[in-house]
Amino acid sequence: MSTYKQIQGTAVQNNAGNLENAADGQLWYDSTNTNFKYSYAATTDAWSTGGDLNTARANLGGAGIQTAALAFGGDGPTGATESYNGSSWTELNDLNSARFLLRGTGTQTAALAFGGAPATGVTESWNGTSWTEVNDLNTARYSLGGAGTQTAALAFGGIIPPYTGVTESWNGTSWTEVNDLNTGRGKIGGAGIQTSALAFGGMIPPLTGATESWNGTSWTEVNDLNTARESVGASAGSSNTSALAIGGDLGPDQTTATEEWNGTSWTEKNDLLTKFRNGAGAGTTSSALAFGGENPGTIATTQEWNTGVAAGAWVTGGDLNNPRDYLAATGPQTASLAFGGDISVVTPTRYSRTESYDGTSWTELNNMNTGRYQLAGAGADNTSALAFGGVDPLASPIESALTESWNGTSWTEVNDLNTARRQLAGAGIQTAALAFGGDIPPLGPGGAELFSGTESWNGTSWTAVNNLNTAKSSMGRAGADNTSALTFGGGNPPATPFYLTQTESWNGTSWTEVNDLNTARTFLGGAGTQTAALAFGGEPQPVAGTLTESWNGTSWSEQNDLNISVRRLAGTGTNTAALAIGGTAPGAQTEEWNVPGTIIQTITTS
Repeated sequence: MSTYKQIQGTAVQNNAGNLENAADGQLWYDSTNTNFKYSYAATTDAWSTGGDLNTARANLGGAGIQTAALAFGGDGPTGATESYNGSSWTELNDLNSARFLLRGTGTQTAALAFGGAPATGVTESWNGTSWTEVNDLNTARYSLGGAGTQTAALAFGGIIPPYTGVTESWNGTSWTEVNDLNTGRGKIGGAGIQTSALAFGGMIPPLTGATESWNGTSWTEVNDLNTARESVGASAGSSNTSALAIGGDLGPDQTTATEEWNGTSWTEKNDLLTKFRNGAGAGTTSSALAFGGENPGTIATTQEWNTGVAAGAWVTGGDLNNPRDYLAATGPQTASLAFGGDISVVTPTRYSRTESYDGTSWTELNNMNTGRYQLAGAGADNTSALAFGGVDPLASPIESALTESWNGTSWTEVNDLNTARRQLAGAGIQTAALAFGGDIPPLGPGGAELFSGTESWNGTSWTAVNNLNTAKSSMGRAGADNTSALTFGGGNPPATPFYLTQTESWNGTSWTEVNDLNTARTFLGGAGTQTAALAFGGEPQPVAGTLTESWNGTSWSEQNDLNISVRRLAGTGTNTAALAIGGTAPGAQTEEWNVPGTIIQTITTS
């Protein structure tokens, strides 16, 4: 038998702990933990933003692939046809029969459009330039499913009314009735080809996640979608063993849910950037497109799905010297400062500890003048920072307005906040900071008096500026200075919902609500800037404890998880090089986020 050295040309390296700068796929022996490990590049499956349709619409048809797609028909009704080149849409010749709730199959230059509302059997063929009417469906209907190509297609289900399971096969000239779906339904998703198709979701009524597989002759019931839904926003896939179900309608709301079919079962994947229903789609499970639809009004949005995208990943960094939660942190990943917090060991300086991180380990520095936790901070690096607000357990009331400035060696008390508060958030640098939200005394029902107040620091004093749109506490934050900030998530006890997804953006004058987090949470960490932020951890646990989301200035997308489920942590850095520091229980752990990232895998042997 060949040895590893004979195969790879080198022996397995022996290293105490994780091997820094390990190459993609490199194997080594960890002598500290007595196990083998290897590293590999972090990748993810993710949605990104594409070019908008020229005409916003829902209930349209689609065909093609991600870089060469076709959109046609839709609400109005309209016959508008557009072509996508991977970046932008171009208007082309209209359908002959304007309609909506139709279905399409085929490619960008050879497509088929059939059915639609008002209930029709009209079928049109596209040659890359114009549409030609061909033979109608035998059963006029709308909200149907479809699969296949321009010359070999399948139409199934839909609404006549009533709901139907009728299936028809297209041979390039005419439609022939074949075996019906087992469950008649409308507003149905479909993917695949004429001889190997998949039908999923829809309305029977009620909403259903039912999935059926077509083998060219008959339909067989298989495993349901994880999320029952109708008006699946888009679908993509090449056969009855490979498909995507994208978006849709849950009844009271649209969904961002994306699920992948592997021939046996559905697996939840990363969500759409924007909720939608009644859109269209094109492509495969590895490279897809979703466009148009409703959210809840008509939209022109295009979203692109790709697998194997280089992604960020969390790796373990050096532990804090003092385990704690409810702390604050500032600065970049390799020159950060952590201060304050609730430390498990009770000492006279319990809440005042300050530590600096150099990218590898933490070093204890001079304490704050007044120890506190649930505070906020701002700063460019570990030589220049600001600490403000929080809880001083030795004061009465315990909510603090104190502000201290760090010069790289020691803390100096400077002018107080105008409003004492705890569980607030902060952004910016030592000479241009922002403080917002939190809890203020006296405590009200549910243990908090929520505050929406915002204050701006000019290097000398705090000035009250425009409030947040929603009073909240314990939220994530990001921002470069007092003219550009972002806040996300948080809690609003005793209201319902308690956990927030809300995101607000600060432009130096006022806060504007923008797109929400995908997962509601509070006591989370944040890093980055107003246009490029990272949200991670939080509660409720275990729902939010490891989740990471990235903000691109427009929307949030799910990323690789933290290694340890944590809340009440501090975050700092950028959305490509961040730190997650401490947190409940309290802990000393530090995790480092890098894009592109490397994942270290332990090989277990028995």
